[in-house]
Amino acid sequence: MRIAVTGSSGKLGTVVVRELRAAGHEVIGLDVAGTRGFGFVQTDLTDYGQVIDALTSVQDRHDGVDALVHLAAIPAPGIRPDVAVFHNNIAATFNVFWAAVRLGITKIVYASSETVQGLPFDVPPPYVPVDEAYPARPESVYSLVKHLEETMAVELVRWHPDTSITALRFSNVMVPGDYAEFPDFDADARRRKWNLWSYIDARDGAQAVLRALQSAPAGFDHFLIAAADTVMSRPNAELVAEVFPGVEVRGDLGVHDSLFSTEKARRLLGYAPQHSWRDED
Repeated sequence: MRIAVTGSSGKLGTVVVRELRAAGHEVIGLDVAGTRGFGFVQTDLTDYGQVIDALTSVQDRHDGVDALVHLAAIPAPGIRPDVAVFHNNIAATFNVFWAAVRLGITKIVYASSETVQGLPFDVPPPYVPVDEAYPARPESVYSLVKHLEETMAVELVRWHPDTSITALRFSNVMVPGDYAEFPDFDADARRRKWNLWSYIDARDGAQAVLRALQSAPAGFDHFLIAAADTVMSRPNAELVAEVFPGVEVRGDLGVHDSLFSTEKARRLLGYAPQHSWRDED
C-alpha cells in the first residue's frame, strides 16, 4: 500500500514508518518537523489548507494514497496548557479526517488513547482487567479530545459507509531505551497505578497499525493496544489488592498479564504483542 503517516517524526511515528516500510509499503510522512527529502512533507496539521494541499500533492505525485495513519498530536496531558491541547489535537484530527474523506481515502487508522478508559484511575476502574466494553470516561482535556475524536469518527463513517476508521487506544508507548527504568517501579505500586501498570512497545504498536490496515472492515471500531505484560515484577494480585481493593476481578489476572485486555484486538485484528521489557538485556 501507499500510506500517508501523520506524526511521522514522533516516538511512535518513527517506528511505525520504519516497520511499514520494512513490510514493503510505501510511506509518506506528514509532520511539523522531520528530515527533508523524498517521503516527507512538512505540514502544520492544524491548518486545513496545508493538510489538503499536502495530501493532494502526494496523490498527484504518487497516483493516489491507499491509506492514512494519523498519529500526530500533543501526545499526553500536562505537556501544554489544556486549551492548547484541545485546539491543536481536535483541529488536527478533524482536518486529517475531513481531507481524507474529500480525497476519497477510505482506510484510516489513528491513535486514540488508553486515557479514555478513565486514567489516571483516581476513580477506580469498574473491573479488572479493563476492556472496551464500558463507556468512555475521560478525566482530562487530552482524554476528552480523544473521546470526541472517536465520536467524530462514528459519525463520519455513518455519512460515508465505505470508509473504515480504526481507533487504536494505545497504552503508554515505550522503546527499548526506556526499559532500564522499569525495575525501579516495584518500590511504589502507586507510581504507575495511573494506567494499571500498562505499556506498549512501539514495535508492537506498529504491528497493531499494520494489522488494522490489513483487516479492519468499513465502519468504525476501537481497540485497546497494550503489551502482553505489566511494567512490574510484583504480581498482579498483590498490586490490585494494595491499590484497588474492592474492584471486581473478572477472570484470571495472571501473574504479570496486562490489566488492559487486548482480547478484542487479538480476535478481530490478529494483534499479537511480541515484545516485552523482560526480554531486553
